[in-house]
Amino acid sequence: MKMRILLLTDINSAHTQKWATALVSKGCEVGIFSFSTPNANWYTQIGVKCLSNETHTNETKLNKRLLTKLGYLGNLPKLKSVIKEFKPDVLHAHYASSYGFLGALSKFHPFVISAWGSDVMHFPKISFIHKSILVYNLKHSDVILATSKAIENSIKNYINRLVKIIPFGIDLAVFRPLEITSLFSDEKIVIGVVKSLETVYGIDILIKAFKMLVEKMPNAPLVLLIVGGGSKEEEYKALVMEMNVEEQVKFIGKVKYEDVVKYHNMIDVFVNVSRNESFGVSVLEASACSKPVIVSKVGGLTEVVKDSVTGILVESENVSATALAMERLVIDESLRLKMGKAGKAFVKANYDFTKNVDDTMKVYRQLISTRK
Repeated sequence: MKMRILLLTDINSAHTQKWATALVSKGCEVGIFSFSTPNANWYTQIGVKCLSNETHTNETKLNKRLLTKLGYLGNLPKLKSVIKEFKPDVLHAHYASSYGFLGALSKFHPFVISAWGSDVMHFPKISFIHKSILVYNLKHSDVILATSKAIENSIKNYINRLVKIIPFGIDLAVFRPLEITSLFSDEKIVIGVVKSLETVYGIDILIKAFKMLVEKMPNAPLVLLIVGGGSKEEEYKALVMEMNVEEQVKFIGKVKYEDVVKYHNMIDVFVNVSRNESFGVSVLEASACSKPVIVSKVGGLTEVVKDSVTGILVESENVSATALAMERLVIDESLRLKMGKAGKAFVKANYDFTKNVDDTMKVYRQLISTRK
């Protein structure tokens, strides 16, 4: 008999699509209860059931304002009805605050919570009530999963429970070196990033470091590729104009997840100098495509890069250090290739998504067998 897994998660998240697809491939029957209205009908194509309430709530607003039981009680009757009809073997909330709260209120077991980052690193710091909600959610779960050691450490600040680390690994059949038609000529050295254009991800630091590099190497065929959309897009475009490097910087905007690998393969040096980050999926995607990476020494980023082996770690918000690291890799093509090759091997050994899915399935099976 198929395992029935009910996911409480944002149906529009690329991570949700990735996990749901993988679980279906393992023979699971998968349902999704989401606060967000689906943007695309990807789920029916693979046999996943969207079981959400007809009246949807905006996911972003839910996590920005104070979460109250009253707000979630409106969704609770529908979730309980879905649980009764779908009869899941496991209820799995992907996000420890919002979806974790709804799952905890349902009182269904076995109940798994996956912490993604901001839900345990920032949410509980907003107020005592937020902290209390997170603790409540974690206490009512049967298993707590984290994507990184940094997230595990944050969880341990609020509850003394065993936390199992299962990363959001990389599908190596998708993210790999590919021969693609690039936007740039072969002689160009492309420095790039694939991230949302938000303050936390330090795109402004990257732009300033790129300007410093251009001034130091005026004759080098340098290009900066910025892939992603966000609230800071116009601000960053204005910064590029102010820095007088608009001829060498290309903004792509938000792209479909299936197109991300194409842009990774256009990049020669991947740079992610976030001010804070709980894991670093985009860094691992770049490494899987055999690209050297430059990242800031914050949060989970230090776990996904072997300094001086798969990439270079730099101090957070240090523009000059970022520029120097970029210069080092621009000058030394052999080092770029060596780090890229090491990065691909590192991802295969430690962050193969196939293994991550198998580990999750083991968690499900153990919970189900214990319940019986």
